[in-house]
Amino acid sequence: MDPTFDVVVVGGGPAGATAADDLARRGRSVVLLDRAGRIKPCGGAVPPRAIRDFAIPDHLIVARIRSARIVAPSGRQVPMPIEGDGYVGMVDREAFDEWLRGRAAGAGAARRTGRFERVSRDTDGMAVVEFTPPDGTLARLRARSVVGADGALSAVGRQCVPETRRTPLVSAYHEIVRVRPGTPDYDGARCDVHYDGRLSPDFYAWVFPHGDTASIGTGSARKGYAPREAVAALRRRIGLEGAETVRREGAPIPMRPHRRWDNGRDVVLAGDAAGVVAPASGEGIYYAMLGGRLAADAVEALLATGDARALAGARKRFMREHGRVFLILGIMQWFWYRSDWTRERFVKMCGDPDVQRLTWESYMNKELVRAKPVAHVKIFFKDLAHLLGLARA
Repeated sequence: MDPTFDVVVVGGGPAGATAADDLARRGRSVVLLDRAGRIKPCGGAVPPRAIRDFAIPDHLIVARIRSARIVAPSGRQVPMPIEGDGYVGMVDREAFDEWLRGRAAGAGAARRTGRFERVSRDTDGMAVVEFTPPDGTLARLRARSVVGADGALSAVGRQCVPETRRTPLVSAYHEIVRVRPGTPDYDGARCDVHYDGRLSPDFYAWVFPHGDTASIGTGSARKGYAPREAVAALRRRIGLEGAETVRREGAPIPMRPHRRWDNGRDVVLAGDAAGVVAPASGEGIYYAMLGGRLAADAVEALLATGDARALAGARKRFMREHGRVFLILGIMQWFWYRSDWTRERFVKMCGDPDVQRLTWESYMNKELVRAKPVAHVKIFFKDLAHLLGLARA
């Protein structure tokens, strides 16, 4: 008979590795199944709350971001410094993800390398995860529960959670380049965000420092969009056209949480597979790790009680904590990113001190700031003025 485990986690990114680590630390028998050599295109931003909540060690932080610079289609630049001694950590996903997988293995999760094929059912009805290891054979693992953390185009989700609706996707692409010391107009402690229809017609382009390298990327949901050409144009614009390219990566990014994350029996989704990437910003690492933790909690409840309704708790808890933020960010992206006219006004709005303060506080702590209602009212009317074109751009 095939070996039986409490949990098989499919996908070894931040969501899957976190779920595997949490469940292994609870004494569950866990297999973490991941494809070899896959690195997701990602700016690598990790807010302070993620560092605290998930015990991310200092050596994985390759840069500390103290400010952002927002660039409009006209070339207008708006600085957004972080107050006090706060910072956003930057990680290199190649090293970061592997460290997370290693931590899960250290907690007792068994690692397997291979391509997920399908979830079938044994004669007793138990889930069987079938995958193809590097030797090309077909391997099988019996599982009391399955966590699907295998990305935006999740094969686990497509097969096991048919209620999962089609989610809008942004095709993201970036190039990791080596940055020489003294490069003009480049600051290793600053993220640059370009809102420009020539670089992305409906999203944004970025330059995110990673120590001696930088992630230069862009994304769009438009068909026919050419991200490589856009990144080449951005590199020319910032003077890094001739910099050494370390690697190139591309992948879809979901822009909306799925309506359902579980099959009502023994499978639950997490991370990109569940659609939890923030609209407007495209931020995913914190939300992926949180989704992995919530999936682990739901699986633990299932294994402890046998009640499959516990799996729905992962999505319920996530949406209760962050659904409002996702709704607001989705509205922002729909309106402000649709033309260079609106992008120009959005960048001007980002120069407002109240907007900057509440933006950073909400981002760093991953919650809406409720302690300053007067500031929220001020921002509402300022935002309305920009939206109606009453504020001068």
